[in-house]
Amino acid sequence: MTANLDSAMMRRCLELANQAAGKTAPNPLVGCVIVQDGMVVGEGVHPKAGEPHAEVFALRAAGDRARGATLYVNLEPCSHYGRTPPCADAVIAAGVKRVVVGMIDPNPKVAGSGIAKLQKAGIEVTLGVEEAACQELNEAFVHRIEQRQPFGMLKYAMTLDGKIAARTGHSAWVSSDAARAEVHKLRAGCDAIIVGGNTVRQDNPLLTSRRPDRTPLRVVMTRSLELPSNANLWNTSMAPTLVFTQPDANSALQAKLRSLGVEVIEVKPLTPTIVMKHLYDRGCLSVLWECGGTLAARAIVEGAVQKVFAFIAPKIIGGADAPSPIGNLGLTKMTDAYLLERMRWQMVGPDLLVQGYLLPKE
Repeated sequence: MTANLDSAMMRRCLELANQAAGKTAPNPLVGCVIVQDGMVVGEGVHPKAGEPHAEVFALRAAGDRARGATLYVNLEPCSHYGRTPPCADAVIAAGVKRVVVGMIDPNPKVAGSGIAKLQKAGIEVTLGVEEAACQELNEAFVHRIEQRQPFGMLKYAMTLDGKIAARTGHSAWVSSDAARAEVHKLRAGCDAIIVGGNTVRQDNPLLTSRRPDRTPLRVVMTRSLELPSNANLWNTSMAPTLVFTQPDANSALQAKLRSLGVEVIEVKPLTPTIVMKHLYDRGCLSVLWECGGTLAARAIVEGAVQKVFAFIAPKIIGGADAPSPIGNLGLTKMTDAYLLERMRWQMVGPDLLVQGYLLPKE
C-alpha cells in the first residue's frame, strides 16, 4: 500500500511540476505534495527562477499539518543558499517525518547533500520513486548541468516520402491541425525556438505557442540578413525576437529591427554551437530547432540536437528536388548513419509522431 501511495503521490508531483513548463529556466521543474494520515494537506509548484521552491509553497499550505507528515518531491530538496534559502532546512524545521524523493539533483551544489542533511536530522528518506519519469521531466535541466549547453530538440513535419515541402518550396501545410496543436505544446515548454533565414523567407512564421503566458524567445540565424522587412517575427508585442547575423550584414535592416525592439547580435562565425552557447548564457534550458534541412544538419553535426520529433503525414508529394528535413551530413555509408534510441510512436490526428534521442557520434 505504501509503495502504491508513494507512486501515486510522485506522479502528482510531476503533474504539478509540469504546470510551470517553459517558465522556470534555468531552474528545474519541481512539484511537491505533503500527506498526513493518507490525506493531501499541502501542494506546491516552483513557478519560476527567483521564486520560492515547491517545498516552501507546499509547507505553507500544510501549516502545522506538516509535522509528522510525509513530503513528496520529484527532485532532491536543495541544501545551499541560492536566490532562496535551502529547502532541506525548511523541511527539517517543519517537523516532516518522511521525505520521498524522485531523483538526485545533478547540480554539484546539491548532488546528494540535501538528502544527507535530511537523514542527519533524523528524517526517513526514500529515493528513486518514479525515477525514470522524474528524469524525463527534467532532462533539459540535467543536460544543461552536465553538458553546459541547452537541451536541443529538432522538430519537423514531413510527407510519407520524406519531404518537408513541394519542389517549389510550398509547405503549408504538411501536417494536420492536430499535429500543429501538438507543436504549440512543444513550444510552450521551451525557452527558445530557432529558425534559419530561409524559413523566414519561405514561411513567414509566427513561432508562438498561442499561449500568452508561455512566450519562448524566437531566434533567427541568418548570415546575410536578407530578410523581408515586414516579417511576422519582427512584431515583438507577441513574443521577443533575437537575430544572429554576421558583422555588417544589411545594416539598414539591422537598424530597423532594433527600432522595433528586435535584438540583433553580430557573431562570426555564425554556427549552432555559438548560438547555443549564447542561449546557455541567457539561462535557457531547452531549445526547439524548427529550421530547414541545411541548418538542421549543421545543428546535428555540431551536437546541438539531443531529441527529435518527426511528424509524418499520410501524404506523398514526390520530386527528386523537393526538400527533405535533414540536409547533407557528410555521410557516405549507411553504417555511418546517426542512430536514435528510446523511440516512441503515437498517432496525432491522421499523422504519426515519431520521437527519440539522438546518439552522439563517438
